[in-house]
Amino acid sequence: MEKSNKSTGAEFAAFLKNNLKSYMMYIALVIIMVVFQIWSGGGNFMKGSFFKASNISNLFNQAAYVAVLAIGMTLILILKHIDLSVGYVAGLSGAVAAILMQRYGMNQWLAILIVLLMGLAIGVYQGTVITRVGVPAFVMTLAGMFIFRGLLSLSLAKTGTIVISQKGFLALCQGFIPDIPNETGLHLVTMIVGVIAVALVIVSQIKNRRSKQKYEFEVISTPIFVTGLVLASAVILLVFYVLADYKGIPWSAVIVAVILAIYTFMLNKTKLGRYIYGIGGNDQAAELSGVDVKKVTLFAFCSMSFLAAVSGILYASRLSSATPTAGNAFEMDAIASSYIGGTAVSGGVGKVTNAIIGTFVIMSLTNGMNLMKVDISYQYIVKGIIFILAVAFDVRTRKK
Repeated sequence: MEKSNKSTGAEFAAFLKNNLKSYMMYIALVIIMVVFQIWSGGGNFMKGSFFKASNISNLFNQAAYVAVLAIGMTLILILKHIDLSVGYVAGLSGAVAAILMQRYGMNQWLAILIVLLMGLAIGVYQGTVITRVGVPAFVMTLAGMFIFRGLLSLSLAKTGTIVISQKGFLALCQGFIPDIPNETGLHLVTMIVGVIAVALVIVSQIKNRRSKQKYEFEVISTPIFVTGLVLASAVILLVFYVLADYKGIPWSAVIVAVILAIYTFMLNKTKLGRYIYGIGGNDQAAELSGVDVKKVTLFAFCSMSFLAAVSGILYASRLSSATPTAGNAFEMDAIASSYIGGTAVSGGVGKVTNAIIGTFVIMSLTNGMNLMKVDISYQYIVKGIIFILAVAFDVRTRKK
């Protein structure tokens, strides 16, 4: 059933008012990017460096390891748990990969596989203690943070920073997808992917709209719907054009996109996803309905540690090295990204796609302040303030 307001303008205003919470993170991201574009240009938008193709590409690589963590952390937070160990699990994973490749000469892909299995094993260990022994997740993962930090320090105690030289490993967060030969000056494969992405968005939105109409749910009017599609398509094409004007799509973005697609499908289209939301909403009711709460919780912690290992590999790839400080405060960026993306503090509500937007909010702040050469101390203060505002906004809107 389509809305039939007298004025399209009035309907649009009402739409924004009723959906302010859903779009606030997008508005905040745009404002942050525009502000840093102006500031980096000395007050001149056109002379700013934030929207330069090289910086946008760098932003994708900077955000990749946090985005992967945020996806896993969203599941944990939906279930009303927390995982404080993920930062140093990531740091340890990068160190182990570097040691296997550089010290023992192991094949890079075998080393990556071993590190991923190690991450999974850590998840099984922590998840089992939490679900079977009954140790609270906060306590267990806080202890894990100390343990894995100690293991990271021990593993690099003799060598310090280990420089990684394997090209395939470094390409994970420094390389770009290949292109077809052309004389346009643009990365054509990137533009083709951009057009496909726009087509998928349009098809999915039309399909979703028709599904709502079929079951007589209220939908927005056709003019507003079409306007939204046009704006979304324009933004997507602009992003892909900027990337195509540089070196194309980074492999790190491809990795994040694949993980995001898998988890989005799992949460929205499978029983496991419904169980996760159900447990987060009311774990006792879910258990009475026949859901194995312990198994689902164990899965979430295994998933989180596995993704932490992926994050550690991406971070080591980006730095071309494993360092004793890797993993410091990663968990805070992941938690902040999830909450800024709309994950409810009370659990039961959250989307991994929105967590990615939250990641870009956090990393855009970091990237922009680095461009402005803002001291790291002030960067932490600014990110803390943004985090408080995001959670306060979430709490207030849910009360209403």
